[in-house]
Amino acid sequence: MARQNSEDRSTRWELGTRGIRSGQRRTPEGEQAEPIFTTSSFVFSSAAQAAARFSGEEPGNVYSRFTNPTVRTFEERLAAMEGGERCVATASGMAAILSTCLGLLRSGDHIVAARGIFGSTALLFSNILARFGIETSFVSLTDLSAWASAMRPATRMLFLETPSNPLSEVADITALAELAHAHDARLVVDNTVCTPVLQQPLALGADLVVLSATKYLDGQGRCVGGAVVGDGESMEKVHGFLRTAGPCLSPFNAWVFLKGLETLRVRMQAHCDHALQIARWLEGRSDVQRVYYSGLPCHPQHELAGRQQRGYGGLLAFELAGGQAAAWRFIDGVRMISITANLGDTKTMITHPATTTHGRLAPEDRAAAGIHDGLVRLAVGLEDVADIIADLERGFANL
Repeated sequence: MARQNSEDRSTRWELGTRGIRSGQRRTPEGEQAEPIFTTSSFVFSSAAQAAARFSGEEPGNVYSRFTNPTVRTFEERLAAMEGGERCVATASGMAAILSTCLGLLRSGDHIVAARGIFGSTALLFSNILARFGIETSFVSLTDLSAWASAMRPATRMLFLETPSNPLSEVADITALAELAHAHDARLVVDNTVCTPVLQQPLALGADLVVLSATKYLDGQGRCVGGAVVGDGESMEKVHGFLRTAGPCLSPFNAWVFLKGLETLRVRMQAHCDHALQIARWLEGRSDVQRVYYSGLPCHPQHELAGRQQRGYGGLLAFELAGGQAAAWRFIDGVRMISITANLGDTKTMITHPATTTHGRLAPEDRAAAGIHDGLVRLAVGLEDVADIIADLERGFANL
């Protein structure tokens, strides 16, 4: 009896197994690890087959901008982990959001988005999409009545990150999904901070999930990429945009992300464990005004996070008295922790959101999003917790 392909069984596997086995199709060479198909185009057996492939009458590879076996394996594996029908991989997390919007929206449509979304996402909505007649209203992530009040007849999309970056605010995904569907709109959730290991928005009612694969899916800061996961009909429209506009993921980067998915479950558990220990330590310090981490009982959405997440993630932030000067002195005081604006790495990273990730926002928009000058963001890595804390002590000594 022939062995089944992994995709035949992936729906019955547990999450960790899906991250290792889903989507793989071995070539006749019998390789254990997935190959990298570094080719721009594919050869057809005849002119008729070429025509059938280009028209979609025959499935198969055409051109690596929109069909590549390595990218397809990554897409199928991530779709299996998120519980979606199909995934479309893109060149970056921002390309995933752009492809989602331009694949599904048109001029005259309206978006309701959380005010605390990633700075580049907010600018994409308010500056770029607005040029093409797609208007966005920004509301508090956690105020359901504000979302309801912002809905219009033209609203076609609700967009949010939960937990938010960097303040770890948590939205009620099920409630927002019900609101979106009552108005014939889609709910899109950025699941970058949690990944499918800690949260599966589609199972909670969301229509689409977007992720920056650059972060935890890779996990070692090697590549840039993104993905969108959802139902087949929506993904076909997103893929249609990608095929024409070309913000595609490279085969090599897809292969790196495949290797990242294999260890994602165990890494996310470690990130959660380390971040909770450090959040508790920061909470006990008199020189910290406030710690933002949904794993702490004092967090306003701690109970909600516990219901819809399997863990609280590796991202936290804390507020220092003294504004930007104090935050910069603290950051400059660390020696081991990397000063960089990325997150989701095995290496712990620190940044000042007001002058980096959210620096292009107007001061009033940063204030409305809760990004204060004394805020420091910490993306907790996998080093020994004692060494991370010792380095943070150097930052406090520099205040």
